Amino acid sequence: MNKVILITGANAGIGKDTARQLALKPGTERIYLACRNPEKANAAKTELEARTGKSIFEIVIMDVSDPNSVKHAVDSISHPIDALIMNAGGMGGKEPEKLTKDGVTNMFAANMLGHVALVDLLIAQDKLKNVALYASSEAVRGIKKMGMRQPNLSSGSEDEIAGIMDGSYFGKKFDPMEAYGHVKYAATLWMTAMSRKHPNIKFISVSPGGTGGTNVMDDLNGIMRIMYKHVLMPYVMPMMGMAHSLETGAKRFVDSIENSQLESGLFYASKKSTITGPLVDQTPYFPALANTTHQDNTDVAVHRFLG
Repeated sequence: MNKVILITGANAGIGKDTARQLALKPGTERIYLACRNPEKANAAKTELEARTGKSIFEIVIMDVSDPNSVKHAVDSISHPIDALIMNAGGMGGKEPEKLTKDGVTNMFAANMLGHVALVDLLIAQDKLKNVALYASSEAVRGIKKMGMRQPNLSSGSEDEIAGIMDGSYFGKKFDPMEAYGHVKYAATLWMTAMSRKHPNIKFISVSPGGTGGTNVMDDLNGIMRIMYKHVLMPYVMPMMGMAHSLETGAKRFVDSIENSQLESGLFYASKKSTITGPLVDQTPYFPALANTTHQDNTDVAVHRFLG
């Protein structure tokens, strides 16, 4: 039983509902809400306490796009964590291709860099006990119906994968949707590398699926944002069986951290033809996920930017 859980990006969307659902489970003793904005974090904490009747939420100020912020946050955590849910991410703001002070794109920083630093620090301080779950995406194995192609590395070398991180892989045209799939792919490869480095901790990547009511697409340009938020997600995709509720997306995370049938090192998402329904191992759909050289090269490449 995971009694103490830390959730990144916990003040809104899937992260907040994951916290709500976990609080209602018997045995949950403490939930760390890792958020970058103190005002929004406090509002979320107040709402969660009112909705659950539980006073088990503790705010940790953490900007996962900034490794220094992550370090300060980990140092402030007083209790060892049984389960870590790396939910924070998104499309990287209005300028997803812009480089941060660490030399990676805003998109990569928000989705992966800080989470790598977080896991490294928690393990170094013996504060992560049972399971680490990364919020991956169906985009990793491609979504043909949404025009999202499966990422295809030519060599899987450290340099090529580092190019995904600093944006050079994409050349002069940075397509946020294409980059998002590649960033989530890199993070999923890293999670599998970690499962082999730390066999005492379960590392699983889980997609929340096509989930309505999230803020993931808020940073897209005007036309694309309007289409996704006001046409595709609320109307078109549910009719196609390609979207489910916020509660259902969050429940994937809640159930997965306790599911003994999910194997460490694997990526679980929907069946190939859809982005909803039961979780299945994605390796049969995308065998490159099992390439240990690509996994290890990803781990080495990301640490170039962490020093």
